[in-house]
Amino acid sequence: MNRNVYLSNITLEEAIERFRENINYTEKNSEKINTIDSLDRITHVPIFAEMSSPFYNSSAMDGVATISEKTYGASEKNRIILNENIDFIHVDTGDPIPKEFDSVIMIEDLIKVDETKFQIYKSAVPWQNIRPLGEDIVESQLILSSKHKIRPIDMGALLTGGINELEVYKKISIGIIPTGTEIVEPGSKLKVGDIIEFNSRVFASQIKQWGGVATRYNIVEDNYEKIKEAVVKASQECDMILINAGSSAGREDFTVDVIKELGEVFLHGVAIKPGKPVILGKVNDKPVIGIPGYPVSAYFIMENLVKKIVEDFCGIATVNKKSLKATLARRVMSSLKYHEFVRVKLGYVNEKLVATPLSRGAGQTMSLVNADGVLHVPQNIEGFEEREEVQVELLKSEEEIKNTLVCIGSHDPIIDIIGELMHADNDRCFLSSAHVGSFGGIMALKNYETHIAPIHLLDETTGNYNNAYIEKYLKGKNIALIKLVDRVQGIMVRKENKAKVNQLSDIVDNKLKFVNRQRGSGTRILFDYKLKELNINPRNINGYEREEFTHLAVAAAIANGDVECGLGIYSAAKTMNLEFIPLTHECYDIAIPLEFLELPFVKEFIKVITSDEFKRKLKDLGGYDYKHIGEIIYPQEVIE
Repeated sequence: MNRNVYLSNITLEEAIERFRENINYTEKNSEKINTIDSLDRITHVPIFAEMSSPFYNSSAMDGVATISEKTYGASEKNRIILNENIDFIHVDTGDPIPKEFDSVIMIEDLIKVDETKFQIYKSAVPWQNIRPLGEDIVESQLILSSKHKIRPIDMGALLTGGINELEVYKKISIGIIPTGTEIVEPGSKLKVGDIIEFNSRVFASQIKQWGGVATRYNIVEDNYEKIKEAVVKASQECDMILINAGSSAGREDFTVDVIKELGEVFLHGVAIKPGKPVILGKVNDKPVIGIPGYPVSAYFIMENLVKKIVEDFCGIATVNKKSLKATLARRVMSSLKYHEFVRVKLGYVNEKLVATPLSRGAGQTMSLVNADGVLHVPQNIEGFEEREEVQVELLKSEEEIKNTLVCIGSHDPIIDIIGELMHADNDRCFLSSAHVGSFGGIMALKNYETHIAPIHLLDETTGNYNNAYIEKYLKGKNIALIKLVDRVQGIMVRKENKAKVNQLSDIVDNKLKFVNRQRGSGTRILFDYKLKELNINPRNINGYEREEFTHLAVAAAIANGDVECGLGIYSAAKTMNLEFIPLTHECYDIAIPLEFLELPFVKEFIKVITSDEFKRKLKDLGGYDYKHIGEIIYPQEVIE
């Protein structure tokens, strides 16, 4: 099999238009259903009433039907007597009104004389209290236009207008074929090299949200004939086929050749990032889309391309996600070759919406889980500068973003626990955290891009934590410190390597593979300080340049055997079942501008960290001293 090459690098908009031009699915995308089963379906054609409602003149009240002329002149001083079967007949609400009568008097306006007579003291007017034929719906009147999503009240109008069945857009049936020799079903016993297959489950859920019906086929290994067989089957059973993975240009990427053999490929490659190696084609006159295997790439192809095709098929009007202007916390660079989707965290700080870019890797599913919005970087620009105003597409409601405490700075697993407890205690309160290291948190405070910053910055001169950095970089900003925890930093190693490490110098002496934290993190500053104390050249550390952004990521790399040791906190070592050699205690505190202390979600934050429940969780994690938790150290100028 020849290696594939990308056939195109056209824009996303051009790709969608080319697909629409080559696929004729509008003639087969309707069906007739019973009106009582039509909720949330989309009308395919305009629907006109087959009968009037009411279809006869009817009484709108309980009372008597009479002839209005016979009531003229009635008043309190001149009461008129009406005789049953001569001047009136009894009617109830909804009763038909005989043609000889033209008005209804309410029972409340009648004075009984005897069993057959009433007095009236007020004249009636023609068509008083009568619902005329067609008052609500007139035969042949338009009830619903085409491409209308049917609501419960619409069903009532249809049934009233005599519509017992109607033509609606079909719910598109989409076959999903996950491919790859390395992927396994969730719950399988895993071995090295296995990847849990979840993209197809995400696709199926998205399709359901959009109003379609998903059929998920069994995993197909990277075998040309087996993939071909699966595509043939799906093209016979479904309106559209999604083939996941195998859309790139590797030696086992068969998707494009399978589609070519069975049908036609319109294009291979779209100028977006992530998601470039998408394939658009057809088999058996059914649309087929080859979707990249990386989950972030797959998500953006589904949301920005597949969704459009589903909406076309189902007659659904495209509703663009809400977008807002935000200030970019960090510079975002991009290539002129692609339209790029950058995931961002969002929060209002000083009434300014701030967007903090997240990791841009195509395989990092959590960047989507944690994202509040998406920044679109058009194909014709190289990116955006720090603090530039940009338009951001929202993935969460604006109300949720407005009720979010923005937390940018050092990582510790307890930040996630605090966020969960805050929301559990107050479902209108959220915490959004981005792990950029302690120094990154200081810079975010300086630029008013965060409400709070977790920090643990060691002053090499005094050996104290945090205050020196606040005084140096945030002078004049009135920054308070909320005491959180004292925690233990040390060397994490796998149990079998415990004998090799008793102190930092052993990492060099025993030539152990090391994993570091990123520049600007408090742990990295501590590590460099300790190396300097011991007169150890960082170049002699095998792995000094390899960086991870969280304590748990460091611990996971050690537990997996990628490296032999790394610096981190006790709770991360305990979580990954690693040995831990303590080096020092440090202050892990929350820096916050003084004016933010009165914000409702900051008060909720303090309430949570001082709660017995949170202290129990700290005790379970281990490695934390929380005797000063919740204490506030005010800036010196405020004290004076």
